[in-house]
Amino acid sequence: MGFAPRATIDQAALRHNLRRVRQAAPGQPLWAVIKANGYGHGMATVARALEAADGFAVARIEEALRLRGLGVEKPLLVLEGVSDAADLEQARQAGCELVLHQPGQLELLESSGSGSPVRVWLKVDTGMHRLGFRPAEVADLAELLAACPAVSELNLMTHLANADDPADPMTAEQCARFAQLNTTPFSRRSIANSAGLLGHPESRRGWLRPGIMLYGVSPFAESTAAAEGLRPVMHFSARVIAVNRCAAGERVGYGGRYTCPESMPVAVVGVGYGDGYPRHAGDGTPLLIRGQRLPLAGRVSMDMLCVDARRLPDLRVGEEVTLWGDGLPVEEIARAAGTIAYELLCGITGRVEFVPVDREEAAHGPGG
Repeated sequence: MGFAPRATIDQAALRHNLRRVRQAAPGQPLWAVIKANGYGHGMATVARALEAADGFAVARIEEALRLRGLGVEKPLLVLEGVSDAADLEQARQAGCELVLHQPGQLELLESSGSGSPVRVWLKVDTGMHRLGFRPAEVADLAELLAACPAVSELNLMTHLANADDPADPMTAEQCARFAQLNTTPFSRRSIANSAGLLGHPESRRGWLRPGIMLYGVSPFAESTAAAEGLRPVMHFSARVIAVNRCAAGERVGYGGRYTCPESMPVAVVGVGYGDGYPRHAGDGTPLLIRGQRLPLAGRVSMDMLCVDARRLPDLRVGEEVTLWGDGLPVEEIARAAGTIAYELLCGITGRVEFVPVDREEAAHGPGG
């Protein structure tokens, strides 16, 4: 029994969440977004589990090339596009589709000379003001791209800024701006991210781009995976490496942030911010042991954290501790740490052991 922290990745949950996408928008094609190493879950594992997706979306050409190196043959969309001739040539050879969001990328295509043409997604900025061209530029750009020999197909997309807040009118405004565009020159369209397709039917036009919901996390700030019909994919756990008896008034951990209110057992868990557990989690952040919620006690350090173990006075070294996952939503831990679930999932470090499992098959297989 190793004591290294472990991230168990449930492939059956990934498939379940993909089916939830299909349920929310029947008949719509989709890019499964697996950038940032599959949102921290392991790109290879995620790609295998989500093979029923119509294509995969990644942020950078390096991620797309990694997928091709893994033998993935599905369509690949590079969300940040490419910025130089070498990357464009790699994208061509890998058969990638490219997002075009700034003038330099248009100039790159126009000057690229001979070579396999690529499918392009023109990104229009409907209100996020991060990447993309203004709506007034779309008609002229479509004309230029239609005449560009380096472009084999022209598509149109945008990105939603505040879809995770169902009460914010900005999503409806962005969708309305998109609807006002002349889409005749474009073969395909794409608007909806996870929050869009679950909460804003007007965004379900053309290709969907679900990300966080595939990993079993609600895209809405005031909701949970279970409320959205999703199953958590990552179960992050560690083990108790020591149990100390501390006296009333003794302070625990760096800076002595936590003071013991009485004589009490304090469990030391072998995980810390060096593994990806959030350093800014406050006292009282829950951890799950034997189905009991025990509160964090003191500052998280690089390799360890401490837990108020008064509810389990017989706690022993070696017992498993759930940091987030089954029975303890990552959304709750993120709120306690003043961050978002995306950051926690993507922040798991390389010294954590990743273990793919398939709980659906385990549950329904022989003897299950």
